[in-house]
Formats: sequence, structure tokens, C-alpha cells
Amino acid sequence: MTHSPSGPTAHPHSVGGSTKGGLLFLGILLIASLSGLALIDGDDYGVYSLLPTAVVLGMAILTRRTIESLLMGALVGLLMIDPTTVVSQGSDILLTVLGNDTVTWIILVCGLFGSLIALLVKTGGVLSFGDAVTRRIHGRRQSLLATWVLGLIIFVDDYLNALTISASMKKITDRFNISREKLAYVVDSTAAPICILVPFSTWAVFFAGLLEDNDVTGNGMQLYIEAIPFMFYAWVAAALVPLVALGWLPDFGPMKAAEARAAAGQPIPTGVDDGALEVADDGRKRPHLLNFLLPIVTLVFFTWYYDIDILRGVIVALAVTLVLIGVQRLLSFHDTFDTALDGFKAMIMPLGTLVAGFALKEVNDMLGLTDYVIATVQPLMTPGMLPVVVFVTMAFLAFATASFWGLFAVALPIVLPLAASMDAHMPLVIGALISASAFGSHACFYGDSTVLSAQGSGCTPMAHALTQLPYVLIAAGISAAIFLLAGLM
Repeated sequence: MTHSPSGPTAHPHSVGGSTKGGLLFLGILLIASLSGLALIDGDDYGVYSLLPTAVVLGMAILTRRTIESLLMGALVGLLMIDPTTVVSQGSDILLTVLGNDTVTWIILVCGLFGSLIALLVKTGGVLSFGDAVTRRIHGRRQSLLATWVLGLIIFVDDYLNALTISASMKKITDRFNISREKLAYVVDSTAAPICILVPFSTWAVFFAGLLEDNDVTGNGMQLYIEAIPFMFYAWVAAALVPLVALGWLPDFGPMKAAEARAAAGQPIPTGVDDGALEVADDGRKRPHLLNFLLPIVTLVFFTWYYDIDILRGVIVALAVTLVLIGVQRLLSFHDTFDTALDGFKAMIMPLGTLVAGFALKEVNDMLGLTDYVIATVQPLMTPGMLPVVVFVTMAFLAFATASFWGLFAVALPIVLPLAASMDAHMPLVIGALISASAFGSHACFYGDSTVLSAQGSGCTPMAHALTQLPYVLIAAGISAAIFLLAGLM
């Protein structure tokens, strides 16, 4: 989904040399962007439209801070557009973003999800679930595989998947000294990648409607279903998880360091404040497991019942949870609503990233980033190369802009007529487009699934993004090779 968020406090490495390096990097790019203004012809920013995204990625990697990087990228873009109207344009963009129905919907969904999780944690429901599952799980491999299987089951929506599974499983994976980063990777890999493979998920409903709007031949949902076998990135990304869980694909890079830290007895990264969504095991008698299962089942069922609307699903689940708490007197009136409010507040940082990410998207749209990239690669779109070029190009744009749905409303009217004129295999091309969207959601440092998986798992978005990046790139490389072979065949 086009949802998006970020994590709590700064990583310990975000001070000292890294911060100085980030500021130096930013200064160089600011000078480059401003000096490039003289070369810009009218509103055609050309290659300079890539600068804000370069600033975001470079600064995020060096400083490990997400919101600040996004806002700085937006600022660079606004300086390129018109240095004299930065304040007025910036405020207008923020008002546009906050007035966006989608953003309002996401704020409510994430905030209420935070309240629901906090209540399930405070009442001991999460610990009850952990006890029940741990009796059947006897090792780290089993715990990771169980997380993966839950991800395959809860496929209705990527938000539902990311937040529910991470909150349910982190106490279990902690017992086996599995890093929160690895948990976040497993959860994130079964969010968008699994949702696109199921024809009655939020992703399927959206893209099928988009295909209908673009006058495809035949039924939009039918064409979507025909494209599912060709959504290679989703298949590969989901298949890599059990290989990582079983140790057949080893830990390397930042994930290896995170797992070494967890093996030493510290599953949670330094500097992470997960207090609102955590509870200490004080040894008291657990409430009945029903106090956890009934709200979760209610959440999944009513999300499906209300035409896959997770906002309505979480409202009903919250109502059921409040009834359970009141009938059993698990919490006092004041504790109940203080806990719900604390849970909502715990999602403020992810929501801040969401707003900053949408602001950057608005600036990129003003610079014409998407149009520039598509126009640049269009000469490469021959019948045999079309699927792989579409996948690589749109994956880059989805990663750079954190726009996983809106971007394709722009791309489909360009790509589909081009594919039709070449007599290309339409389900294969659509599979490449939707695979690119799933890659962006999975890989983007400031994408919604990345940030929510990190928040739910209890690590920072940058820690999660960097530890999973090698596995994401492996899946993307394999997928690109398959798209190339499929197109040539």
C-alpha cells in the first residue's frame, strides 16, 4: 500500500564522524543543486530531478535518521524549483499532504493499531500468546518459520500483516536471541510480497481497479489473476525467507552484526525505545488466550467483511478488546484509556516519516522525476526487453519516491499502450509492474511497510532497511534475470 513510517531514537552511530560526513555530503549536493539551476531550461529539470532523492539516500545512510533526511531532500527540491518561495511552497505542500484523504486514513489506521497493540500488551494477551506458541516452538529456526507461516496466512493487508505479526512474535523470537532486525526482515518479506499474490487483498483490489480504469481488454481482476504467476519478485522474496530462517542463506553484512549482538543477549538494538508496545514478564498469572485471539480474529474477519478496509477492522477489534477488558476487569478505566493513548503516541514517529515521505513525493512530482526516468529508458523498451526494463525502472522509482500505488497510476497509461503496440505478453508486463511496486514497498528506507515492520518489531527503520537490503537486492537480481529470460522467450 502507499502507506509509510520511521523509528524512534537516533542510532548510536548517528553521532560524530557519521554526522559530520552526512553534513558534508549534504553541503556538496546543495551546492550542486543550486549551481545546476543555471542549466535548467524552464521547468525541465532533467537529471537534476534525481538530486533530492540522492540527498535523502545519502544522508539517511550516513546519519541513520529518516525524517530529517526526507525533509532535507524536500528542501533541496524546493530550492531547485524557486529559492525565493521555499517557505510558502513548503507550507502549501505540508497542508496538501495533511489534507490528503489517504494520509488521514493512514494516520487513523496506524494510531488505532498502536492503541490495540498497547492494550493487548498491557493486559498480558501478547504474553499469553507467547506462552502458547513457545510450548510448540523449540528453537530459533522454528520461531522464524512460524513467523513466515503467519505472514502467509494473514495476507489481507500489508499493514495488518506487518503490525500484527511483529507484535505477536517478538517476545517469542527474543527468547531464542533472534535480533529484532531479523524479525523485521521476515515480517516485511511477507507483507507486500504476499499481499500482491492473493487476489482478494488490498493490493489486488487497487491494481485491478487501476487496470479497469486504463481500458484493458477484458476484466481487470481477471487480468490481475493472470499476472500473478509472473509477479516474480514476490515469489522470490517470499521463498528466500525460509532459506534465511533455516540458515541455508547465511547472515552477512549488517544482519550478521545484528545477529551477533542478539546472540550476546541483546535482541533489541541500542537506542530503541519500545516501551509503549512492550511489557515486562512479572510472572503473574496470564489472562486467557482468548483475550489475544479474539481481537486478532475480529481484526482479520472485519477487515475482510468491510471490503478489505483495515480501518473499520481495527475499530471493531478495539471495541471487542475494550469489552473484554471491561467484563474481566483486566484494567481500570483510567489505565485502559491511558494505555490506548500511549499506544497511539508510540506511532507518532512512523507517522512523522509518512508525512515527510509524502512531502518529498510532492516535490519529486513538481520536478518531474517519474516522467524524466520513464522518458530516459523508453528507447530501451523493445518487445524482448520490455518486462525487465519496466521492472528495473519502476522498482527504482518506487524505491526512490516511496510511492507504491500512486506511481503506477502515472505509469500504467504509458506502459500498457506501449506493450499493446509491441504485442507484448500483457500478463508478464503487468507482473513486472506490480513486482516493482512490491519491491519498492519492501526495500524503500522510508516506505510504509519498512517503517511499520521496524516499529512493530522494535528496531529503527534504518537498522531494518540496511540489514535486509542485501536479501532484497538478491531477490531483485534474481527477479530481473527471470524477467529478462521471460521477455526474450
